[in-house]
Formats: sequence, structure tokens, C-alpha cells
Amino acid sequence: MSVLSSRRYLSVWLRRLSTDRIERYLPTPADGPRVVTAPIKGAQRITALNDAAARLGLKAGLGLADARARYPSLPVAEADFEADRRLLEAIADWCERYTPLIGLDPPDGLLLDVTGCAHLFGGEAALARDLLLRLRRQSFAAHVAVADTVGCAWGVARYGGQGIVPGGGTEAAMLSLPIAALRVDAETVADLKTSGLTCVADLAIRPRAPFAARFGETLMRRLDQALGRQDEPITPRLPAPAAVAEQRFPEPIAREADVLGTIGSLAGRLAVVLERRGEGARLLQVALFRADGAVHRLEIGTGSPLRDPARVRKLFEERLAVLGDVCDPGFGYDMVRLSALVNERTDPLQTGLAGGDHDEELAHLIDRLGARFGLRRVTRLIPQDTHIPEYAVAAVPAHAVKQIKAATHPIEQDSVGAVRPIRLFERPEPVDTTAQVPDGPPISFRWRHVRHQVERSEGPERIALEWWRDTAGNKLTRDYFRVESEAGVRAWLYREGLYGRETPNPQWYLHGLFA
Repeated sequence: MSVLSSRRYLSVWLRRLSTDRIERYLPTPADGPRVVTAPIKGAQRITALNDAAARLGLKAGLGLADARARYPSLPVAEADFEADRRLLEAIADWCERYTPLIGLDPPDGLLLDVTGCAHLFGGEAALARDLLLRLRRQSFAAHVAVADTVGCAWGVARYGGQGIVPGGGTEAAMLSLPIAALRVDAETVADLKTSGLTCVADLAIRPRAPFAARFGETLMRRLDQALGRQDEPITPRLPAPAAVAEQRFPEPIAREADVLGTIGSLAGRLAVVLERRGEGARLLQVALFRADGAVHRLEIGTGSPLRDPARVRKLFEERLAVLGDVCDPGFGYDMVRLSALVNERTDPLQTGLAGGDHDEELAHLIDRLGARFGLRRVTRLIPQDTHIPEYAVAAVPAHAVKQIKAATHPIEQDSVGAVRPIRLFERPEPVDTTAQVPDGPPISFRWRHVRHQVERSEGPERIALEWWRDTAGNKLTRDYFRVESEAGVRAWLYREGLYGRETPNPQWYLHGLFA
């Protein structure tokens, strides 16, 4: 007895995927036989063929030599399994117009969880007809079936002439199908056939133990999954969004202004859902479904939870401005979907009446820059709890500054702190210096083959390695001097090491330049 009947699954079988891929790009329509071959067990064998070749009696697995002996002029193409996989993924992207829960069933199938989606298309039969019609317009031969279980939908699509299996009708639909409809290997099917078992009913009415002992647990598990006795959820290739709003068009749209207007409208509908939950979006995605089957996806991240429709539209406007022709509308978009992929809790804040909210304006600026260049490319320098100049600040993604501050508690530099150069070199550059006394400030230095005479100097500012890091006994002590040359060069020089204690001949470096 079936115990699982609350969900509905749609199986898509692209029965001529390899040959359809090849024939789509031929300069003239192909109406003759065609086969695809690959080396199998030391010989070229047919792995796929079109309907015309099937009518000639050719089958998958037949050797190419035998096929050519019967039909010498048979067109042959090399198998490209990677291209088939990419095409299958592209079709899966296109099928997201029906449901976001889509799993791949390689090498030539897709599995869709259409629970609660069919009413948007006028019912399951109307959804299946629409999907088949659109695939045929794209020159794909397909069979589809809808059932309570993944196994039943898969078996009916391939061996039952496709159709809609009514709720609760799983066993009636499966029992008459051949055992191959249970998704077991050909060797198991052949062994069962020699024993006189040809259909699922022959297997279902017999004791389970002998079959489990001979063929393993896979055969009986497939039987239970197909009949609804064991759960088998699909694995979506993309995570389900936290919130979704979409708009379908009877006539495709192509103007950027129309696309942005639709995004703004969808953002308003999404904001209602997010506000009801007390959440804001941190990662938003727009999926643009073209009329010819292509799908464009645009993603933007935010520095703080966002649900303002105007700001959402502005961020996607910035993103589209960067992408340009990458999002070519072709013959237009017949559906636009806005998804909140990542949400975060956000509570209303009391703002002041004297002026604008600086933090909000800065977050909006970061979001706009991130939409154009990528959030990880927009960074901020956060002070760190160290006196070593190279490590005094850390560059982090700007949108994550608030979280990092809360976690690290960095020490902010106050107005009476030591002055630091505007430009700090990534690596201090060695210089030759002359000083009146060994421990005194330099009176001249040579940097990049140019001699600079020091007019003014200030220092030293002594910086030593933190004592808790000095485990090897090799202290790093630096004496920094701010100097200005006669030519107006304002440099930050330091002497590494102390005379007579750390090193007999300390080296001088130029670490940065002041404005």
C-alpha cells in the first residue's frame, strides 16, 4: 500500500538529446538518419540515434561497423558527453519557469517537483502540454509524465507512453510496466527475464527475500520507491529561495526600462513578504527567461538587510549597466523572477530628525559599488590591535565590516595618536643614509638612485614586536623618523635594530610617503 502521496513529480525524458543537440545547429533541417558513436569495449558503438535511424532498425549499443555494413552512407558524429551535460543543465535552467525544485537525471532526463505549482498553469495536464510544446519549438523530442513518486513518473515517461497518473494511482500505473521501468541495470533485467519475470507485477506479487538475496537491496528499494512505499525526494541543483516573486508576460518584453520596471514591481511584492517576516534580503537574484529558452541570472549582495523596492531596482540598474550585451534579450523575456536567496533578521530603527542616516547612505553606496564591481572588490580598512605598521589595518569586504567589528573589537586610532603616511609601501624599500651620530636622525638618504638632503626631521618613534610574539628571542625594534627633504619629499624612514644590542650594523628603510 502506498504511504506517500502528498507530493507530485514530473519526469522529463529528452529521448534524443544528443542528436537533437547536433541537428539544432545544422545549416539545413535534418530529416535523414543520424547516429552518435563512442569507443566502448574496444569498438565504436552507437550511443544515440535519431528517429529516422531508429526506423531503419538501428539501436543503441550496435557496433558502427555493423551499422555501416547495412547503410554505408550513414551520417556519424562523435559523442560529446560534456556538451550533452551542459545542454541538459541549460534546459534545467529553462524549466525553472515551472518550479524552482529541479533535479538532474543524467544522461537525458530531468525531475521536477511540481507540488503546488500546477494550478498556476491551469492544472497538471496544461502544465505538461505547455512544457512539451515549448520543448518541441526548440527542436527537442521529449516525453513527460506526472505521478505521486519519482520512480513512477520516470517509468511512465519512458515505458508508459507518458501521461498524468492521478493521485493514488501509482500501483495501477506501475504494475503493467516492464521491469526496466524500475531504473535497474540491464543485466538485472535480463536475469529476471530468463526467470519469466517481465513486468513489475511479476516482481511485486512474489516474496521479497529471494530477490533481495540474489540481486541485492537495490532492486527492492527501487520497487518500493516507485510504488510509494519508500520516500525518494529529488535533490534540487539550486537551493530553493527564501522568498520569490515572478511576473509572466503574454508578449515578451525587451526594453531595459520595462525589465527594470518589472524588477521594481516584483521588489514591492517581495517587500511585503519580507516585512511580514521581519526580514531583509542580503542576496537577491533576478532570473530573466528568454522566449527562445535561454536564461540570464543577475545577483546582487547587500551590506545590510534590504527590502526597499527603489534601492533594489537601482542596484539591478547598476548591474545591468556593467553587463551590457551579456544580457542580450534576443526575442524578449516572457518571464521575470526576483528571488531573495539569503535573508536576515532586521528590526525597525528610530532615526533622527536632524538629517539623513549616514550609516544607511554609506551602506547604499557600498551596495551600488558592489553591484558594479562585485562586493568582494569593495573593501574597507579596519584598524587592528597592533603597533606594527604592516598589520595595523586589514582590508575586508566593505559589506561585512559591521560583523567583523563586532567580532574583533578593533582599537580605533584617536586624534592624538601617531601620524602615519597616507601612502604606505607594500614592502619597505632599503635606503642608504648618513647620520651625525649612530642613533641619531639621518641628515641625508639615497632612495631610488636619488640623493635627498634632509631639511627637517622628527623622531624617533620606537616600535618593537609585541612581547607575546617574541618566542625565538629575536626582537624586531624599529626607530621611525619623519623627515622632509630640501626638495619637499616627506618620507617615513626607520632604522631596523639597535646599535650594539640587536645588530652591529642596522639597516635603514623607507616605509611610506606623506602627502
